[in-house]
Amino acid sequence: MSAESTDTVNTSQTNAPEGTGAATPAPEATPAPAADALAAAKKEAADNYDRYLRAVADLENFRRRTVREKDELRQFAASGVLEDLLPVMDNLGLAIQAAKQPNAEVKSLTGGVEMVLTQLKSALTSHGLKEIHPAGEAFDPNLHEAISAQASAEVPEGNVVTVVRTGYSLNGRLLRPAAVIVSSGAAKEEKA
Repeated sequence: MSAESTDTVNTSQTNAPEGTGAATPAPEATPAPAADALAAAKKEAADNYDRYLRAVADLENFRRRTVREKDELRQFAASGVLEDLLPVMDNLGLAIQAAKQPNAEVKSLTGGVEMVLTQLKSALTSHGLKEIHPAGEAFDPNLHEAISAQASAEVPEGNVVTVVRTGYSLNGRLLRPAAVIVSSGAAKEEKA
């Protein structure tokens, strides 16, 4: 040890109260590390709170954006279908104009309307619509709505005799069941 360091040790020993025999640290040395730790903890807490506020703001912005996008999607979801239906509307308008002509033939009008119906069905089919027309098939309560039963020698019991109203499904989900008349089998003869 050098002479200077010995003097420092001696000075601290002389400042110590008598009878303790050990050197005690100066009162200024103890609070400095605690104050630094407290300041660091406060800074970390402030940083964490700032990150929390930013996360809450980001979440709120995300929620608002999602609601806005959902509304826009709902408003414009049908635009693709409608764009495909516009030519059908145009052709129906032409059919009405042709029907109003004094020399209109029923046969040609019927043919034109049938073509428009085919065009409409094609447009809807391209968007996932499927017809349910179960004539002669077995009755399925998941796809068909029985509105009546009818005796029929030609159609087996439990099968569809007549389709009163065509049903539709969209991408595998039933939109409207087919209204059908179900065969009750061959007519039974009554005994007199």
